[in-house]
Amino acid sequence: MTSRMTPAARDKILRGNASQFFVAGELSRRGYTAVVTLGNTPNVDVLCSNREGTRFVHIQVKTFEPRRRTCSVGKKAERDFGPTFFWILAGIPTADSGRAFEYYVVPSRIMADEVTRAHRAWLNTRGAKGQEHKDSKIRVVHLPPRSTGGWDISPYLNKWDLIEEKLTGNSDHTARDS
Repeated sequence: MTSRMTPAARDKILRGNASQFFVAGELSRRGYTAVVTLGNTPNVDVLCSNREGTRFVHIQVKTFEPRRRTCSVGKKAERDFGPTFFWILAGIPTADSGRAFEYYVVPSRIMADEVTRAHRAWLNTRGAKGQEHKDSKIRVVHLPPRSTGGWDISPYLNKWDLIEEKLTGNSDHTARDS
């Protein structure tokens, strides 16, 4: 971090770094081995394996404040990285907020399909002043209670069992699978 960085930008970076460790901690608490890559692995923030080291999942973490109802994921969210890749949208509250942590565990295929569809729909609508929307690298996921384009992400709240299935081979869950 440079000294020219604004306090808000610095806080965002610190919260983002912390969220990766919170996700790794939650997976470790559940009996898995989780390692934060510290930016050394493209597209992967947390690598996670079963205790035997025979099954792995790759996790991309994106951070939001629970009081805000959107999470920016970027253009790469439109890419399906395969059945062992997950996005975790981590709602990390400020220390003084009293809010709970929120984790949306979303399989890569679902994220890719829904983000692509929602972004195309946004591009095909007009802005508040009738202007065309211009494409960018930013992609946004709307969080409950908001949803756009018909995607309700709420079934993925705390769906750690989607990751556990990949690490154990058990498939006993209800959310849409990858």
